Amino acid sequence: MVNKATDAAQAGPTDEVMVSLYAAHQKIYPRSVSGLFSKWRWLMVWLTQIVFYGLPWLEWGQRQAVLFDLGSRRFFIFGLVLYPQDLIYLAAILIISALALFLFTAVAGRLWCGYTCPQTVYTEIFLWIEHKIEGDRAARMRLDEKGAGLEKFSKKSLKHLVWGLFALWTGFTFVGYFTPIRELLQNWAVLQMGPWETFWVFFYAFATYGNAGFLREQVCKYMCPYARFQSAMFDKDTLIVTYDQERGEPRGSRSRKADAKSLGLGSCVDCHLCVQVCPTGIDIRKGLQYECIGCGACADVCDSVMDKVGYERGLIRYTTENGMINHWSRSSMLRRVLRPRVLVYASILALLTAVLVVSLALRTPFRADVVRDRGVMSRIVEGGLLENVYRMQLMNATEQPQSFRIRARGVDGLRLVARDTGDADSIALEPAQSKWITLYLQVPDGNLEPGSHRVWFDVEMLGNDKVLEEKSVFLVPR
Repeated sequence: MVNKATDAAQAGPTDEVMVSLYAAHQKIYPRSVSGLFSKWRWLMVWLTQIVFYGLPWLEWGQRQAVLFDLGSRRFFIFGLVLYPQDLIYLAAILIISALALFLFTAVAGRLWCGYTCPQTVYTEIFLWIEHKIEGDRAARMRLDEKGAGLEKFSKKSLKHLVWGLFALWTGFTFVGYFTPIRELLQNWAVLQMGPWETFWVFFYAFATYGNAGFLREQVCKYMCPYARFQSAMFDKDTLIVTYDQERGEPRGSRSRKADAKSLGLGSCVDCHLCVQVCPTGIDIRKGLQYECIGCGACADVCDSVMDKVGYERGLIRYTTENGMINHWSRSSMLRRVLRPRVLVYASILALLTAVLVVSLALRTPFRADVVRDRGVMSRIVEGGLLENVYRMQLMNATEQPQSFRIRARGVDGLRLVARDTGDADSIALEPAQSKWITLYLQVPDGNLEPGSHRVWFDVEMLGNDKVLEEKSVFLVPR
């Protein structure tokens, strides 16, 4: 706290005045709340966690349905087999996600933060565990104020034990997306899990335990960059959680039977419940603040208070700045939500999503990358032939064994030899297998001028009409 100005004025010229620029952190005890937005929030908690914890256990054929196998550099997503060369799809997904975030923020503010952000979701789960073990808000506050004792020790220990077990299971599930989860579970049971798997299980568990159990709102207020630039995506027609100041002020407590108008009071009974339920501890009655995550908890509890005192609901509600100023009806306000900015975001998002889906549907079921072997110079081999050596990575992106044919063209008299595979007309690959093949291009010595000559490799999957064309160069020494 900053010392009072009077204290500074009274201090002599040689006296030191201690000024603190940082306020001590005050622990927030969010109050439990029920209502429409609370139900939506818990629906998203269940939905996201069922997907997160359940997806690694799904099987697709004889393998895990979703597996990012970093060791073999293959990524399995249901029927898709992707390789690092398919990074363009990841870039497209990230762009689509960013545009979706812009769209949702322009329409209704921080929906992501309030309902589906992992920080929000896991904080809700950890708070639920805390509530079940330590009690409601008042009981938790009383427990923290108590001195050391058996009750406090037992409840705190049980809470942290449950938190730790849940965090460990979360870390285990996270690693299960990169190592087959059934294999990981077997290794865990016999304490033979690899060092990297062990590190990431405990690292992710520690991050979950710390962020959801201790940091909580501090992540949203001080660590998350989204809170800082959200205002750039808001405008006066963005739906945000808003306190109706015109209707609520002047605020003040009163009995249920009292006439607010005769007392010169607004609808706000100044119960402070909106502050008590807020997960970031702000007072929504002070206006829009960057700490607000748009969860709607204050709207839920305010509606319950309005029901008890017999006032109309909606003192705190989702509305727009223009709607509040102009007293628009809900239908008029929602019509303004579909403004050009939102339509542009939605159109671009729909177009990119369609392009991604079509691209995935029409993608070639195999890949080939060829590079000239720089470790082997052009050389004369048996029969008076000039030879260049190439290395080709051939990737089968299907779930069935496939055979491939390789052809070379570009210069007269060109001959292709694949000594390690035996026959370039039938190269077999197992399902989702990647293989390096050494290829030799030969031409009669003297047929070509010294220098670099363009050549092409045509790779064909037998039984499929698609052909991949890879270009390279044939070097003739001077």
